[in-house]
Amino acid sequence: MRAMENRYVLPALLLPLVLASCATPTRGPTPSPGATPQQGGGYYMDDGPGAHPPADLGAIPNPVPKPEPLIARANQPYEVMGQSFVPETRLKPFEQVGMASWYGRMFQGKQTASGEPYDMYAMTAAHPTLPILSYARVTNLANGKSVIVKINDRGPFLHNRIIDLSYTAAYKLGMLGHGSARVRVQSIIPGQVPDEGDGQELAAGYYLQLGAFHSEDSARRLLQKAASAMEIEPGQAHVVLTNNLHLVSLGPFVDRREAEAWAAKCELVLNIQPHTVQR
Repeated sequence: MRAMENRYVLPALLLPLVLASCATPTRGPTPSPGATPQQGGGYYMDDGPGAHPPADLGAIPNPVPKPEPLIARANQPYEVMGQSFVPETRLKPFEQVGMASWYGRMFQGKQTASGEPYDMYAMTAAHPTLPILSYARVTNLANGKSVIVKINDRGPFLHNRIIDLSYTAAYKLGMLGHGSARVRVQSIIPGQVPDEGDGQELAAGYYLQLGAFHSEDSARRLLQKAASAMEIEPGQAHVVLTNNLHLVSLGPFVDRREAEAWAAKCELVLNIQPHTVQR
């Protein structure tokens, strides 16, 4: 869980540089980073789920990466707690491995660096230097689960954390109980950096082709809908660009029988009749 030292009142002169997300007052002694729920199931200072969370957090879709105007005031160099940060001012490939934490209802509704109110049930994250607004893929290296988040806030600044995730993003990565997890963060450049499986040679096996789109956004929406509704494992949902079409595929499956079983599930859950192909 996000350590409270990460957010505190700054002198007014620094506010234009360090963003509204850091303007929350500090609280008393903080737990160790990544603190687990306290005995009895209560999160530290009640920074856990709200009173009425959505019924199915796992069904909340990943955002569809799209070109966003970068916010100049949120991407200026700044200093926090003796550390200097120089945010990126353009989209470019980026990859980082380290510890992730998350923050919950203690910050619900508070202004983020982008100016948006923090929504713990949205798929967002805080990062010290990735551009605001941009998108990133975050993968939990312990279990392989992967999500896409929109970077709309700054932090974390302590305890060697590299990214602070929203409550829902942390839930979907399976890291709520631990409070932190070792992750890989990869920037996403809309139109250039594809979703998981894009632009890569697919392994041999049987695949289900769910659809073909001229629009990459349409393909990604179907991919995310299928992955969420059918609980697809990371690495088994793909958008592949072929002959100027974005193909949405699931697989590989070990044999045609398994593929056909998943095809029946697609028809039942998604009302789609996929086409089975062998690679």
